[in-house]
Formats: sequence, C-alpha cells, structure tokens
Amino acid sequence: MEGPWRVRREQDGADEEEGRALEETWRPWPKTRRRIRGCLECVKHQLFRVGDDWYFLFALGVIMSLISFAMDFTVSRVTNAHNWLYHELGDYLVLKYLSWTMYPIALSAFSTGFAQSITPHSGGSGIPELKTILTGVILEEYLTIKNFGAKVVGLTCTLACGSTIFLGKVGPFVHLSSMIAAYLGRIRTSVAGEYEVSKPVYSALAALLLSSITFPPSLGQFMASRLSMKELLSSLLDNQTWSVLSQNASLTSPPNVDPQNLWLEWWHPSITVFGCLAFFLVMKFWMLILATTMPMPAGYFMPVFVYGAAIGRLVGETVAFLFPEGIQSEGVTNSITPGGYALAGAAAFSGAVTHTLSTALLAFEITGQIAHILPVILAVLIANAIAQKCQPSFYDGTIIVKKLPYLPRIRNGHYILHQLQSLNLV
Repeated sequence: MEGPWRVRREQDGADEEEGRALEETWRPWPKTRRRIRGCLECVKHQLFRVGDDWYFLFALGVIMSLISFAMDFTVSRVTNAHNWLYHELGDYLVLKYLSWTMYPIALSAFSTGFAQSITPHSGGSGIPELKTILTGVILEEYLTIKNFGAKVVGLTCTLACGSTIFLGKVGPFVHLSSMIAAYLGRIRTSVAGEYEVSKPVYSALAALLLSSITFPPSLGQFMASRLSMKELLSSLLDNQTWSVLSQNASLTSPPNVDPQNLWLEWWHPSITVFGCLAFFLVMKFWMLILATTMPMPAGYFMPVFVYGAAIGRLVGETVAFLFPEGIQSEGVTNSITPGGYALAGAAAFSGAVTHTLSTALLAFEITGQIAHILPVILAVLIANAIAQKCQPSFYDGTIIVKKLPYLPRIRNGHYILHQLQSLNLV
C-alpha cells in the first residue's frame, strides 16, 4: 500500500513545482525580479555575516527609545493640561480641589481597569516576575504582546498622575523591554495559574485619599506636592543650604512652581524646612506603602530613591545647622553640602530596599561626578548589610506574597561548618 501513495505524493509535488514554474513564467519581468531577488539575498548574506544578534539589539533599542519618548511626551502634555486647568480656576477652592483630586482618580481607575481587563498580570513593576523567569520558571502571559499593550497604557496613566500617587517607571520599563525582546525572539511561555482580578474601585479610593492629602492649599503645602517626581529629586540634590536661604525675611511663596528656585516648595512661613522634610518623610512613608498595593502598572524604584534623598537631605540640613561654619579637619574647614547627604541617602535607602550595590553607580551617573564616592559607597554597603540581615528585598518579598516560585537566599558560611565531616551528617 505504501508504493502507490508514495508515487501519488511525488506526482503531487511535481505538479506543484510545475504550477509555480508556470506562474513564475507568466509574471511580468521575470529576469528583473530574479536579479532583484539575487541582490536582496546577497545583501542579506552580507548583513548577517556579523550575526543577527546585533540587529536584534538595535531593533530593541530603537523600539524602546521610541516608546519611551512617546510615553514621556504624552505624560508631559497631560500634566501641563492639568496644571493649566488648576491655575485657571483662580480662587475657587472647591473647584481647585475637585480638579486636583478627580484627575488622579480618573487616571488611576482607568489604568487599573484597562490593564486588568486585558490581563491580570500587568499590575505592579514586573521585576519580581522577571526574577522568577530568570531562575528557569516559565510564567504564562508575562511576556506577551497583550500584556505589553496593557502595561504601556496603564503605565502612561500612572505617570500622568504625577507625584500625587508617588510611583515611577523604572521597573515597568525593564519589564516592557523584556516583553519586546521576548516577542522579537519568538519566545513562548506557558504555565498554569491566575491571580484575582482587582477592581478599579480600590485604586480610585486610594487615589482619592492620596490626592486629598497632597492638595496644595491643605497638607500638600507642607510636603512640596506641586513638584513632579523629577523636580522632587532635583530639588533634594540642590547644593544650596535651605536653612540659610530660608532666613531671608523677604521670602514669599510663589503662585506657581519656579524652576530656578525649587527649594521654595519646601519652605513655608509657618514651618521651617526641617518640619517640611520631616512631614514629607512621615506622610510619604505610609502613602508609598498604600500606593504599592494599587493593582496598576507602576515602578517602585524611583519613589524609594526620592524618599532616601529626603532622608539624606534632612540629615544634611541638620548637620549644616549645627555646624554653620563647616567642620574643621587638620586646620582645613570643610563646608557642609546637604545635597551630598541627599545623594548618599538616596543610594543607601534604595540599595537597602532592593539589596543591590549598583545604586551607588546610579547616583554617580545622576550627578555626573564622583566627589562623594567614598561616603556614598560606604553608606550603600552599611545599608545593604543591615537590610540583608533583617529581611528579603522588596522584589523577593513581592515574589513571596504573590506565591511565585522562589529560591531562598543561601545562608552565609560559618567557620563551624568547615569543621563538619561527612561522618557527622550520616
């Protein structure tokens, strides 16, 4: 029975080749098309002589840079529109409150609802899931284009909320890059399991609470609520001493944010800069914890970095107040720079939260100089030693909470372990 079927298959294959040859003959300009096809094959051969990985990485970089530019452009436009509406309302306090609160409520609710309706895996930063994938566990739908679209739209809405929600984009953008890389490499993942789809109502209520607290005419005036995330970091790294500048009796609160004097957002006639920084730290501590529970695409590294900078700034301003003339060492007077303390605090606190040492390098890249290399590295090492001794990192904790496959950290060696023999273990 196999002989006739084999002959039939060979005959069908010959008929298909004959049909393709006839179709090729009847198409216009066959010689020209063959030459063009040959040229394209030659170009392809020459291009891929260096390997296709370079073109893969080039395409990945171009795509992600375009997405980042489009996202930042959209966020800037939406934020400017919100600021324009807020200032155009004039002295109508109720309308200004509604414009200040309804804006992040609508964006956060839409971010949560849209992202969760597409896929429940788009919430959060995505870094814990990536760490799980890198350990060899395959997770379903975490690297799909569907999740990519939901995360792009949701993250854009989250960033458009400004510093009210106090969330960033670093972690989600790493996740987005991984999804594009997985799509370009045609990676397919599959594993069973889903998580409960959170409702956008929770995000809206949390956004209402956070935006009400940061409303500038109320408590927001004591915590620089009008500044964006980038402006918060720029102001905290300022090399001027705020406690000295605030002694000027002619200071007045500007009606709008002054880009040249961002430190004025940390000054209030009825409270010192120390009180504003302390109030910012107390309030943002629980507000950041609340914001991380909102099931929408968001990054957590930048808020932690800014929070650490605020801690360092408070310490630096306190030291500058106690030693207004500077600290003398070997006959040389060294002036106090609170911005340096803020830089060390940002690197140390973010490094302690993530259990990484690379935050010190990030701090040097932000400032563009290494004048504070020793205190920054020392602060990061001490903070990491204490944090790793007490608890897992933020991302490992998220993996544990989400009940993802988790490899526990290997315990440090002890000199007693080297004295053990195989006989003692039997």
